[in-house]
Amino acid sequence: MADYFVHPSAFVDAGAVIGAGTKIWHFCHVMPGAQIGQRCSLGQNVVVMPGTRIGNNVKIQNNVSVYEGVELEDDVFCGPSCVFTNVMNPRSHVPRKHEYRRTLVRRGTSIGANATIVCGVTLDQYSFIGAGAVVTSDVPAHALMVGVPARRVGWMCQCGERLHLVNGTAACTACGGSYREVGGRLERIDRPRADA
Repeated sequence: MADYFVHPSAFVDAGAVIGAGTKIWHFCHVMPGAQIGQRCSLGQNVVVMPGTRIGNNVKIQNNVSVYEGVELEDDVFCGPSCVFTNVMNPRSHVPRKHEYRRTLVRRGTSIGANATIVCGVTLDQYSFIGAGAVVTSDVPAHALMVGVPARRVGWMCQCGERLHLVNGTAACTACGGSYREVGGRLERIDRPRADA
């Protein structure tokens, strides 16, 4: 007996690897060769294509397709109907499977509802992509990205709260995490708490 849950309306193909405690809800399709970690949740109508890798404790909300070439590390959140791509210049009549570009979503990143992640980019750890944003280039760790095309408008704490820098440093009012901005990047300058 499997140590994960699959709703009766969902399909998990032979050859997919699913971790313990994962829940796969209504009308999902997990294809052969897909790897899904432990304690994940796939909402209604999620498709996970062959060759994808999903880490532990990943939450994928309704109507998301995780295409070949996409990797989601641990603790990633994908909001409802967010979009990944894997080819830059698709044409129905031109096969481009050999041109798939890798998209890496690093640990702890959150992607808002209806955001689009154009292939070939890396969203660094704990970045936060606002609802409806269109990401066309790499995103630094902890960056808050909004707009079309997405641009950085601030920084986010590891716990998910917006940071307010004063003289290049910030302390999170929710968890107490402290950060400094150096050369357009954000660095954590204290040790994260286990619950943060």
